[in-house]
Amino acid sequence: MKVIGLISGTSMDAIDVAVADLSLDGRTVVLTPVEHAEHPFPEDLREPPTSAADLCRLDTRLGQAFAEVAARYEGELVSSLGQTVHHWVEDGRCLGTLQLGQPAWIAEATGLPVVADLRVRDVAAGGHGAPLASTLDALWLAGLDEHAGFDKPAVALNIGGIANITKVSPEGVVAYDTGPGNALMDAAMTVLSGGLRTQDTDGEFARRGRVHAELLDRLLADPYYARPAPKSTGKEHFDRAYLDRVSEGLTMPAEDFLATLTELTVRTIAAECEGTTVIGSGGGMRNPVLVESLARHVDLRTSDELGLPADGKEAYLAALLGFLTWHGLPANVPSATGAAGPRPLGSITPGRYPLRLPEPAITAVDRLTISTISTTSTISTTSTASRRERQSDGGDHART
Repeated sequence: MKVIGLISGTSMDAIDVAVADLSLDGRTVVLTPVEHAEHPFPEDLREPPTSAADLCRLDTRLGQAFAEVAARYEGELVSSLGQTVHHWVEDGRCLGTLQLGQPAWIAEATGLPVVADLRVRDVAAGGHGAPLASTLDALWLAGLDEHAGFDKPAVALNIGGIANITKVSPEGVVAYDTGPGNALMDAAMTVLSGGLRTQDTDGEFARRGRVHAELLDRLLADPYYARPAPKSTGKEHFDRAYLDRVSEGLTMPAEDFLATLTELTVRTIAAECEGTTVIGSGGGMRNPVLVESLARHVDLRTSDELGLPADGKEAYLAALLGFLTWHGLPANVPSATGAAGPRPLGSITPGRYPLRLPEPAITAVDRLTISTISTTSTISTTSTASRRERQSDGGDHART
């Protein structure tokens, strides 16, 4: 069946969409990428809500924005990861999570059933609700040909606002947020430019700068990095106020500040991926300075090389999660999120016609294969230059 996947990352820089043709072949999910695209995020929805009225408006307008995007594509089901507006973590435990983008608007505009609110069931089961990218990554890494040319264990990496990794071994699956991806770089660039720029496009500033040793030491001293997995974080922690605290009393050129924050992302990812082949995806992979530095520390490939478009991976993840829920299958990886066990995720909003679910799948899936047909990638109503401007998030929190 064709599933339309939707997601918007924490940077609110785009609404990502992907159409995946998904099927079950015994214990294997077969994913055929059909097309993926990015649509501009409405400028008037970037301000955080400060009241119940604001929250209602944002939930409604986001739902309408997602609906407008989804209505442009053909499918049988829509799966929306929505927009994460808050991820509540205290003392290493996730206590709640909130994604907005009311699915009723999507169902009304498309006439299709919609799977949405995909994180909270995992949280209710004691998990972090993240990284849900571990669902796709664990199945995909298990399905990769053992002779795909890797001489080291493979690790899947997504660099959005937050960076996360998934590792698969005979002992099981481990996945967690390594720390900031682009979140701190974006926050710094916004402040340093007086709001004129929201990211260091193509690593322009970082390339001209030098790493500030004391600032990097302060950043690396954050207790988050030493916490054991499963764990998750977000822009609730790594934000502008965090930068103000950690850089207090230090002065340096803007270029050095960006170079140091880029190095932080590289160091915290590389520290978790030593001795592996890293398969990268997400908006951070568009930053050449970050990619070049990371490649000096690890054996770095892109998911495109293995048939899964890096720019569309998170939207394809959304499609996969909805497909699993539609077929009554668990869509979380408990060892990755910390949940008490496998759970079907999300809630289903009926489309134009009465809801008719298929017979639940009776065999659990344990791998995913990507078809090799060519896919279509488009940037809706935006130029190639604008596409480069959106290297902040591939999406979900990039909390995936």
